[in-house]
Amino acid sequence: MTRFALTLEFDGGPFMGLQRQAHGPTVQQCIEDAAASIIGSPVVMHAAGRTDAGVHALAMRAHIDCAKPLPAFRLMEAINARLRPHPIAVIACEEVPDDWHARFSCIGRAYQYRIVNRRPPLTLERGKAWHVTRPLDAEAMHRAAQALVGLHDFTTFRSAHCQSASPLKTLDAIAVRREGETVLIETAARSFLHHQVRSMVGCLALVGMGQWNEGQVGEALAARDRQALGLNAPPEGLYFVRAVYPKSEAQSAG
Repeated sequence: MTRFALTLEFDGGPFMGLQRQAHGPTVQQCIEDAAASIIGSPVVMHAAGRTDAGVHALAMRAHIDCAKPLPAFRLMEAINARLRPHPIAVIACEEVPDDWHARFSCIGRAYQYRIVNRRPPLTLERGKAWHVTRPLDAEAMHRAAQALVGLHDFTTFRSAHCQSASPLKTLDAIAVRREGETVLIETAARSFLHHQVRSMVGCLALVGMGQWNEGQVGEALAARDRQALGLNAPPEGLYFVRAVYPKSEAQSAG
């Protein structure tokens, strides 16, 4: 039995999320079905993170076990051939030790959120970014975001359906910057609560639009109450961009 680490890129728009579910198509289901058709036996995929319906990935790390003797490149090519026309691609594949685990070996995760800040409707980026027509002050958003860095109780920014045992998380970094008409919010932590990034972005957008002052983000955090949340950003602007592993183990692509 050989364990393969996969790096996945996908458009989350057509899916109910990454994790297999009974009520709709998922990224996991597509990968497992494609791999099973190659290997000739059932396959279970484990991923570094879970993404909701509509959330995308540039480099999601995952792994599968394969009983059939195949080189990594051939397995990657075969899976990609069977994934068509689904908007999923295996962009890297490598053999890893049997004790390497895409989720449990991961020591850091990073997300990027994209806001297109302009009056005209989206065409090329429709479904790939949050369209905000009111002008956003990215510098004010960045300053307000720094209140979120560190170890905190993130109950305010946690979905009611979150399955994490504790609301305590350490946010390693969050930065907001503007590139033309696009506002990018980049976050990094060992792990995140369900909806944490989208909830933080929603509140920062309120700051950017002038509906909240910069101090209100910290006040919402301190409230430790979901009712204090100002806005939950939509899923289509969120991207899983990186999984981090110890240097002695498989490294994430990108």
